[in-house]
Order: sequence, then C-alpha cells, then structure tokens
Amino acid sequence: MAQDLRSQEIKNPVDVAEYLFRRLHEVGVRSIHGLPGDYNLVALDYIPKVGLNWVGNCNELNAGYAADGYARVKGISAIVTTFGVGELSAVNAIAGAYSEYVPVVHIVGYPSTVAQKSGMLLHHTLGNGDFNVFSKMSAQISCAVSMLNHQHEAAVLIDNAIRECWLQSRPVYISLPTDMVQKKIDGDRLNTPLDLSFPKNDPEKEDYVVDVILKSLHAAKNPVVLVDACTIRHRALNETHDFIEKSGLPTFVTPMGKGAINETLPNYGGVYAGDGSNVGVRERVESSDLVLSIGAIKSDFNTAGFTYRISQLNTIDFHSYAVKVRYSEYPGVRMNGVLKKVTEKLGKLTIESGPKPNNDIPKEEEVSKDPTITQAWFWPRVGQFLKKDDIVITETGTANFGIWETRFPADVTAISQVLWGSIGYATGSCQGASLAAKELGIKRTILFTGDGSFQLTAQELSTMIRNKLNPIIFVICNNGYTIERFIHGWETSYNDVQEWRYKDLPAAFGAKEGEVLTYRVESKDDVEKLFSDEEFVSGETSKLRFVELVMKWDDAPKALKSTAEVTAKRNAEN
Repeated sequence: MAQDLRSQEIKNPVDVAEYLFRRLHEVGVRSIHGLPGDYNLVALDYIPKVGLNWVGNCNELNAGYAADGYARVKGISAIVTTFGVGELSAVNAIAGAYSEYVPVVHIVGYPSTVAQKSGMLLHHTLGNGDFNVFSKMSAQISCAVSMLNHQHEAAVLIDNAIRECWLQSRPVYISLPTDMVQKKIDGDRLNTPLDLSFPKNDPEKEDYVVDVILKSLHAAKNPVVLVDACTIRHRALNETHDFIEKSGLPTFVTPMGKGAINETLPNYGGVYAGDGSNVGVRERVESSDLVLSIGAIKSDFNTAGFTYRISQLNTIDFHSYAVKVRYSEYPGVRMNGVLKKVTEKLGKLTIESGPKPNNDIPKEEEVSKDPTITQAWFWPRVGQFLKKDDIVITETGTANFGIWETRFPADVTAISQVLWGSIGYATGSCQGASLAAKELGIKRTILFTGDGSFQLTAQELSTMIRNKLNPIIFVICNNGYTIERFIHGWETSYNDVQEWRYKDLPAAFGAKEGEVLTYRVESKDDVEKLFSDEEFVSGETSKLRFVELVMKWDDAPKALKSTAEVTAKRNAEN
C-alpha cells in the first residue's frame, strides 16, 4: 500500500485517537463516559494510554446525563458512543446540554471512510447509504461539528471543536471513522496548549458601556442584583462575586442561578422567581428602580410561569454576547470584562437592604404534632443539613422547586435541569457529578430525586457502585409524578408508578455487603435521627448512602403549586 507522503514528513507522529484524548486531558477531562460499540472499540484502547479513566455506563442516555453532570463540576466533559444506534440514544441528553449551555464533547465512532464513500449497506445505518444523516441531526444541538474524514485536517478540527465547546459552553460533535483512529498526525501541535481565552472586548466600546452602567447605578435609589444560570455557564462567577461583595447590593438568584453566589454573604436575599419567590423577595426585587440582571435565562419554570414583573426600563442585562442597558443594546461586549471594570470604578451607592432568608422551619410545622414528612418542613431542614462545598443535585419536580427554600452554605454547587427538564436526568447527572467530585477531592455529592424520575435512569446506581462512588441519594417515595399531577391528571393512572423496593436495588446491582448503606425514613423523627447519624452525614466515608424518603402523594412545595397552576392554565388557553 502506498504511504501518504504527508505522514512521512511528520517529525513527531501521533495517532489521531491519541491526539484527541490528549487534548481532552489537557482541558481537564479525566474520565470518559459512554458505551463500547464496534465502530469505537479501537479508539477506546487509547483512553488508558493517555491517563484517562473509562467509566462505562449502562446506556447512552444515562452516559449523556452523566457527562452533563461531570461538566457542570469540572468545566467540560466527553462521551463516546457508536454510530447511529448509540449516538441517537444520547441525543436527548446532548440536547439538554445544548439547551442549558453545558460543554460536552460527543465523540462518535464511525464506519470507515472507504465504507462511507462506497455507500455500503452496513449495520446501524438506515440502509440507504447515507452516512451523514445522524451528524445532520446532531448539528442542530452542537455548536461545532468536526467530521474527521481526512488525516491532514484532523488536528485542526479536533482543536477547533474542543475550543468552541469551551468558549460557547455547548456540546460539540466529533466523528471518528475506524480507519482514521490510527492515522498519523503532527504531535508537535500538542506542545502548544489550546487558547481557551475569551476574545477581549473592544476597549473603547467596553469603557463606554461601563460609564453608561455606572451613571445608572450611581443614580439609582434602591438597586438590586439578580444572578442567573449563564453567569455559571459562561464562566463569569469570579467577576460577579467580586462585584457583589464590593458593591454590597442586595443580591438575589433565580432557580437556575442557585449556587452561583456565596449565599452566606450578608447581602444575599434569596430566590426570585416571580410568584414562586422566597418570602419578601418578589416585593423587594420588583420595587427596585434598577435591576442588574446577570446571565438571565427567562424560561417558564425559571420564572415560575413567566410571572416576572420587572420592567426593561429598570433593567441592565449582562450576557456573554452583549450588554443591554434598558432598551439600548451593545452587541459584542462580553459581561466578564464589563463587570470587572464596573467593580473597579464603583463609587458610593445607595443601598436599601433586602430580605434575609434562613433555614428556619416554618412556625406551623414546628408546632405541628403530625409526624408526616412534609415538603414545607423538609427543605429548610435540608438547608441545615448541607455543608460547605457540597454538590446538590435536584430532579425536575418537587425536589427542584423545594431546594429554592434552602439557604446554602458557602461554595455549594447546585445542579438541576430547569430549562430542559428531562425527568430521570438527575440520577445520571449524579453519577457524573460524584465522579468529578471524587477527582477534585469534594467530599459530598447529594441527590434528591422522585420515585418516578428515578425509575427512568435507575441503572446508573450500578455505574456508581462499579466506580466506587459515594453519593448520598434520596429517593422521594410519593407514588408517581407529582409535578404532572399538579398540572393535569390529579388521580389518573398515567401519573402513577409501580412501587419498587428501592432499598434492595444496590444489592441487585452487585453492591457487596457493607459497600452501600440503605435507609427508609417515614417520619420527621426518622429524618432527625438520620441527620444525626455521623456515618450518614460524613464526607469521609467511602460508602454510598441510599435513602427511601416517604412523603405524601399530594404534597408539593408552594412554588411548584403556583408554577403548575400557571402552566396548566396556559396549556388550556393555547
């Protein structure tokens, strides 16, 4: 066979697959999620060679959720699937990552370039000779698509995909044909790290925007700050924190912004979500004459059914792509640089204090003799249970809305899927997040999920056991899809689920005796005993802890009830 002259000229040749995985290692990835398939098997051999860990999930959907959770903790992640059947199983999870700005590198093992050119009738195809149909599907939920069909383009395409994944904070798609895996490319490129810095704002334009903001800010009589998800996703946390701390302005978060700021700061005021806000928050935010909105995503559940009442005339919006001062938009001016300069130039501000949220149990719950674990009692109690640096994952449903009622300790990472809202996400995400936590030395990862949601992705409990992960898992046993009941179908069978013996699952998934601690709590006293158990609350134990948490089927956090009511009404009208 004739040798490619281009590969003969390479002084430091490296295989395409090795180059790809070494670049992933460079940007902080240490574990690769996914499943083996015959089109990716040879590529998987390179994972341990470059110091990466293969996770091995139970299915591709779960692997995608896990990669999402891993990326939210580590900053970026990677998943490997196989052509057609594997990659399509992951599409829901990848779409969720695209929707919520989570950087996931999706590597798909492809048939050889020869097979593609000749249109061979291969397994995992649609039988029509079209090998581009699946990449076209993924192009709609990827910020870059790199088809590694040519040896001389491979390195550039890999570098571009990973860079775009990081900078845009969205998934990318990389195809890796079987006959490209071992092709030689220039390894000297690896000596130059990828440039992951954001393009700098035009200094003149940035300074002008900063001056406009400062004039508004200094003129305001009762300004507030509202922090949302894109502050996290677009890596503006440091600039935001510095601004909040120096300014001392009353600061609120949206549901998707939970965990974005240090909630122990004296100027932290709670969660703003329109009608679903914490006590006193809606009145304080909506009476402000200037709202500095950082990284907003104004989706339905993030605004408790579009119940925001903030005028654009009183708003300054900070985004990754622009800054908007009232109705004047300044495109191409990224928030990071603007926030930094605003903080540096801050003068004396007029500050009107805001509400002071706490984790006190509501009085009616304190005096109640009813032993039943209620939503109103449980979530403030969770706030007391949480510790600094915890990672807290909440499933779409009662847990997602309930966590709004907690005030976090410092440096807590909150993970939820408020916008995409795919039930079952949280359990898969917990596997990825707890693995990332283990790599970073973070001691506690805590999952709150419903029984209905857990049944969709329960197999990832097996992956957690296999990888010796030690999260604390609460499965809320309330007989089905509570959030759906409050929207429609109060007592219909389609909102019911089969009751499982959840505590038996760790053993069924192969956990050895003593590897997993299991509990069933049915009363407030049971919860108190559990939270007083040193082994259970410890961040030092290597044991996974699995809790059946029994709640009433018709109970829900007040924010869920109000949001569901608005959602049901809108669905009926539209």
